[in-house]
Amino acid sequence: MLSPSFTPNPDAAFPGPLEARSPGPPPAVMLLLASLLLHCLPLAMADYDICKSWVTTDEGPSWEFYACQPKAMSMKDYVTVKVEPTGITCGDPPERFCTHENPYLCSDECDASNPDLAHPPRLMFDKEDEGLATYWQSVTWSRYPSPLEANITLSWNKSIELTDDIVVTFEYGRPTIMMLEKSLDNGRTWHPYQYYAEDCMEAFNMPPRRVRDLSSTSANRVVCTEEYSRWAGSKKEKHVRFEVRDRFAIFAGPDLRNLDNLYTRLESAKGLKEFFTATDLRMKLLRPALGGTYVQRENLYKYFYAISNIEVTGRCKCNLHANLCSYKEGGLQCECEHNTTGQDCGKCKKNFRTRSWRAGSYLPLPNGSPNACAAAGSAFGTTTTVAAPIVAAPAKISKLFQLKPKSPQVVPIEVFKDCECYGHSNRCSYIDFLNVVTCVSCKHNTRGQHCQHCRLGYYRNGSAELDDENVCIECNCNQIGSINDRCNETGHCECREGAAGPKCDDCLPSHYWRQGCFPNVCDDESLLCQNGGTCYQNQRCLCPSGYQGVLCDQPLCQGDEGQACDPASHAGPHLAVLLGSGLLLWLAGCLGY
Repeated sequence: MLSPSFTPNPDAAFPGPLEARSPGPPPAVMLLLASLLLHCLPLAMADYDICKSWVTTDEGPSWEFYACQPKAMSMKDYVTVKVEPTGITCGDPPERFCTHENPYLCSDECDASNPDLAHPPRLMFDKEDEGLATYWQSVTWSRYPSPLEANITLSWNKSIELTDDIVVTFEYGRPTIMMLEKSLDNGRTWHPYQYYAEDCMEAFNMPPRRVRDLSSTSANRVVCTEEYSRWAGSKKEKHVRFEVRDRFAIFAGPDLRNLDNLYTRLESAKGLKEFFTATDLRMKLLRPALGGTYVQRENLYKYFYAISNIEVTGRCKCNLHANLCSYKEGGLQCECEHNTTGQDCGKCKKNFRTRSWRAGSYLPLPNGSPNACAAAGSAFGTTTTVAAPIVAAPAKISKLFQLKPKSPQVVPIEVFKDCECYGHSNRCSYIDFLNVVTCVSCKHNTRGQHCQHCRLGYYRNGSAELDDENVCIECNCNQIGSINDRCNETGHCECREGAAGPKCDDCLPSHYWRQGCFPNVCDDESLLCQNGGTCYQNQRCLCPSGYQGVLCDQPLCQGDEGQACDPASHAGPHLAVLLGSGLLLWLAGCLGY
């Protein structure tokens, strides 16, 4: 794991160089890790982490290329941070501050010259010791002109792709107004990413909107949210999020299981892939937490910003031409395949420029298109150099996991006789760092190391042998009634609430169908229509004249022909009975009737 090492100047930019690696885990742990990796191999392959394999065809052996990308990782381990304006970090000179819980007991102090009282920017990225929060802190509003604003810029000098939520943890209250910006050109230009406010209309003249309510056509819309800005107490809600997962869920489902659909949309929806790409992020803190009240000018020592952690999870953008990204010479660098080169694998190598460079593509599924650079006289996407297959000698598992190789090499191997793919593939790859031979490009809707499992959305045909082309049958789950397109080993789909049947295309007896299963409004047993009403297809009660309501249980005080009914017949004793006839006549005379 790479971890940042910061400069002592609290306001200066700081990089994240390499630290010494810790000793490897015990052998028993390594064996467990090996078995887990082997178990998870088919899933990992589906995430485009293999760039090429050695294949044998009628034309002879050669490399076959696939679209590939690095694994996701914690990007804060490689970040450079800059806090502006100069002097916004507290402690120089020393300053006391209060909290919202005890606004008039200002006994806390920030002092940059005392390590125990200093709050430099590096504390936004360190590991908390024994649960004690360490944090960067700004000066208080008492020492700064109105408004109290600060910019925090995170830079990687490299294009990255977000794969999970950005989570910022604030101590002593979240800002009432802030915004997140991103840059695609190393900070030369900036674009809004998301707005945060206690009142979006007041702060940004934008209606509030939740990311989870966006649609497939607006998944990359810049919104203003009020979810993370209202006062909830400093010890309760501390997090501010940029919701990447909720945007992915629009295409991949709430559990992010339908990654094929997500990858397809990332390729086909204009601007969607670029929306999750950035070289820099910038938080503009525009108004601190106010404690749920207006600004109290008599005590400005309780208004400040404090951030204990910033989580950014993503991967290096390598244009689907690399499955490894290394920290070299003070920065991240893709280890390019497909005859490409550059920090982002953004150009073809010399002598491999017979056509214009192109980024790889997730499509067609499941292996994508590598769009490899090619030399003159070679087929696009493969090289024509043929080498004798090399099989690395098996190494001890402990050695494999203690001394991680520079890159997970895919060593060529002969494929026809020893593949053991049950006839669903004739191509294999030897993965050196796992010491595993695995089938590549399984056909007939199979998957797995030996093509022995069915793809998601299919299940095993119990009457067919493993080498039968029809060994996997499509689940055919009803798209409306089922949670997803997957089923269990017997072909039964996972149904939504109220749905029933092997394919979730029927409803439970207590539900009715209307583009989905909905609970009965009425029935002939427990949900009875009242006052002579009749139940229509379990969806609604047909009420007689004079009644309304879901179960015809409310009197109707407006006639069908617009004539008002007599509300007194339903409202208790007649007015004349209550007042007496004489008093009623006197009241009418006073009113001029």
